[in-house]
Amino acid sequence: MTNTESDTEDLDGDLMELVTVHGRDFQRYSIDRRIYFGPVDDDEMERLELQQRIFNLVFDDRLIFPPISQPQKVLDCGFGCGAWAMEVAEQHPYCKVIGIDISPHMRPDDAPENLYLQVDDLNKSFTFQPNRFDLVHSRLVASGINRSRWPSYIRDLVRQVICNDKNSVSPSSVTKRGGWVQMIELYLNVQSDNGSITDQNALRQWSTKYKAALDDLKDMTIGTRLGNLMTAAGLVEVDTKMMQLPLSAWSSVTNLRQVGELNRQNSRRLLSSVALYPLTQRLHMSRQEFEALVDRAREEIDDLSLKAPGTLPSDGNPEVLVEDVLDSSRGVRYSNPRQFALGTEDVAPFLHFEPFRKI
Repeated sequence: MTNTESDTEDLDGDLMELVTVHGRDFQRYSIDRRIYFGPVDDDEMERLELQQRIFNLVFDDRLIFPPISQPQKVLDCGFGCGAWAMEVAEQHPYCKVIGIDISPHMRPDDAPENLYLQVDDLNKSFTFQPNRFDLVHSRLVASGINRSRWPSYIRDLVRQVICNDKNSVSPSSVTKRGGWVQMIELYLNVQSDNGSITDQNALRQWSTKYKAALDDLKDMTIGTRLGNLMTAAGLVEVDTKMMQLPLSAWSSVTNLRQVGELNRQNSRRLLSSVALYPLTQRLHMSRQEFEALVDRAREEIDDLSLKAPGTLPSDGNPEVLVEDVLDSSRGVRYSNPRQFALGTEDVAPFLHFEPFRKI
């Protein structure tokens, strides 16, 4: 992985080359090397910007959850359209924000001077100088991280944080001693709050086929195991919370209903964008079959009676739990953690918070 302290270099032409499939643009480099199968065009950039608005609403405009008042260096792994990294750079003008992603195609044009977006493959070991970052942010990278890479990927992020011997720091670790890791992942398993979504529903069929198309390469259920992986990397006292990210505006809670309305727009676009290549090129669905499946799934998203996503593991009142977790995201519960991770499970499903304290 490139050392971000070096001077900027011109991008290799191979990284810029595109391939068009059914009217959407993909990075040929990623496709040929089976790194990432999502589009990198203007439509996807707009969707990712909308997705950032959703997360801002869910998390009450908090970009950084750990109690870091004046971060000096932040690393964003898998920056996508650069929305999160750009907002952090704007809110903290004296902080150096570095973003890395395999694709350069969706980078914002008007980036702040303290934002540095670079191209690299997260499947490769980090070569940053150790003891660099106050915060490492990793969000929704499951579709770009190889299945076998996850344990070493998380070790790359956190090993230096938990190292008790300052002289035995791994050169592949990037977080400062006392630094923080913040993660979000989605587990794409569509459920319903009232049990009305079954295997016969298009939404369930879409998520099943999408996971099957990537299963030989990617682990799309990794969000359910982030806590175990971080514990295996040496972190302790893992506390997991979950909250719903609804697919539509079915909730009676005002904030959740607003999230659902925005996520309805996002999900309708996501169904066709992220799954187009995997289903048509890897599962060999015809374009007509794919579009018919997406159309049915969109109809289900618009059906408020389905109450997608699913049931929270609570006392039967998911809305109370959602408000609880939102309160904890404002720092109410995490008064003394040393590390923090964030994970999500279920497609429009549940967000689970995992704070970790240093050994």
